[in-house]
Amino acid sequence: MCGISGELRFDKRPADLAAVERITHHLAPRGPDAWGFHSQGPIALGHRRLKIMDLSDGSAQPMVEPDLGLAMSFNGAIYNFPELREELQALGYRFRSGGDTEVLAKAWHAWGKDMLPKLNGMFALGIWEPGSQRLFLARDRLGIKPLYLSRTASRLRFASSLPALLKGGDIDGTLDAEALNHYLNFHAVVPAPRTLVKGIEKLPPASWMMVDADGNIDQGTWWNLDYGHRADEAGLQLADWRDLLLGSLRDAVAVRQRAAREVGVLLSGGVDSSLLVGLLAEAGVEDLLTFSIGFQDAGGERGDEFEYSDLIARRYGTRHHQLRVGEHEIIEQLPAAFRAMSEPMVSHDCIAFYLLSREVSKHCKVVQSGQGADELFAGYHWYPPLADTADPFATYRAAFFDRSHADYRDTVQPAWLTGDVAGDFVREHFARSGAEDPVDKALRLDSTIMLVDDPVKRVDNMTMAWGLEARVPFLDYRVVELSARIPSRFKLGDGGKQVLKEVARQVIPHEVIDRPKGYFPVPGLKHLQGKTRDWVRELLLDPSQDRGLFNAATLERLLANPGEDLTPLRGSKLWQMAALNLWLNEQGL
Repeated sequence: MCGISGELRFDKRPADLAAVERITHHLAPRGPDAWGFHSQGPIALGHRRLKIMDLSDGSAQPMVEPDLGLAMSFNGAIYNFPELREELQALGYRFRSGGDTEVLAKAWHAWGKDMLPKLNGMFALGIWEPGSQRLFLARDRLGIKPLYLSRTASRLRFASSLPALLKGGDIDGTLDAEALNHYLNFHAVVPAPRTLVKGIEKLPPASWMMVDADGNIDQGTWWNLDYGHRADEAGLQLADWRDLLLGSLRDAVAVRQRAAREVGVLLSGGVDSSLLVGLLAEAGVEDLLTFSIGFQDAGGERGDEFEYSDLIARRYGTRHHQLRVGEHEIIEQLPAAFRAMSEPMVSHDCIAFYLLSREVSKHCKVVQSGQGADELFAGYHWYPPLADTADPFATYRAAFFDRSHADYRDTVQPAWLTGDVAGDFVREHFARSGAEDPVDKALRLDSTIMLVDDPVKRVDNMTMAWGLEARVPFLDYRVVELSARIPSRFKLGDGGKQVLKEVARQVIPHEVIDRPKGYFPVPGLKHLQGKTRDWVRELLLDPSQDRGLFNAATLERLLANPGEDLTPLRGSKLWQMAALNLWLNEQGL
């Protein structure tokens, strides 16, 4: 797990190594253990290293392989690297290190971009071939690892975070109006390739890009998620799918224990993270480290789920760590958390993950986390209505979008008005082939778009801010592909995630399963009471904060009673607006 960066020039000038150094060193929290650079003619690569798979210098990066004719900077973890290593050894390749980086370099030499479907893991990478003068960029199937790009007529730069790219300079830092439309409708999600910053884009998940020294670009998608069972699965019932899923999850959890360092679990007390602990115990892992976080109650809402996380910790005898955070610390630490964000995120989970990661990083450098299960197995409230609708788009919009288009027009100032960008995006996605069932249309959108740029990005940004690697076994591609084949009727039952709950019943106590759905709540940010509301008022109404984005009348109305106008997902519209201002402030935009 690391931070990567690079620049390729198109104007026959040497790469700007000083810019790449600034970008790379801004990524220091992602890779606190070592760093390195490689520069040759039009290319410069940078790397910050967090030592996980191989603690030796044999896996130092950028990895330069003169015999293979390549140099590589790679961020991520390839869990099946031992199996790939054996396959490559059978082809005649010899290895000097014990990690996944060298395996990836030799896999590129052996198979080119055909290596991508062979990889089980999370990754973003840049590979330079001096012979062909080409740079190859790629990102994993679910976009677990980020890759941001900045292109001009004279060069392309890439990095693991947007704020790092800003440190290189030469970027149009104005906001993108269409991205703002997405942000205000999709609870801060801006689908790739856009970002809120006009001069920066992100490589979409499951994509590759080939760029040569003349600036010619070829780009493609190397994996798609199609829904619907195979012909030989037509007669399978709930118990059959349960058994298939249990076997797949057992393997996904076990393979993510591969590391040269101790691996813990972020234990919220919900079904998903509790199941991870149970499966690890089943696999024989002893003295497992687990971590939970709780917040001050607000608005009559409970701020912790310690009752359930403690139950799991006692049941499996984990070395459990419990962190409770007061309102004052939330406000104190929010600016630092927003500095760590590649893009602004409004989920209350962000500050939870940021503060929890700070604590966890004191005890271990790798954790497993339960993100993705709700999007794969229909755990949210907007899925059941889709099963009986004649208009999937209208049903999804009513339940999921943060605003109607009329509300959006009342929120932004005229200079930022656009058409129904978010609505058009969802309509187009729903119309694509490969998901005929209305529930599947929503699951595919949420799994391949919303998941990537909300919970997955949140976990990456907040854990890597403390040099902590988070692994997400529910997003093992084999689990994801299996989930897409399971008929939606086996997901919607039992209040959602039925088939996953049936798996959990084979492993963990029923008390954790048969309870109301929870999450990492931060009630103070939802209800915006007391000092928190005063701070938000200053953030939005101080003249120095005015960027001409939002209508003053809307701001005043929301500030008068923040809890009166929540989104359909019960999020704060006022917090969305404040979060954007806070992120822009912290990034100097």
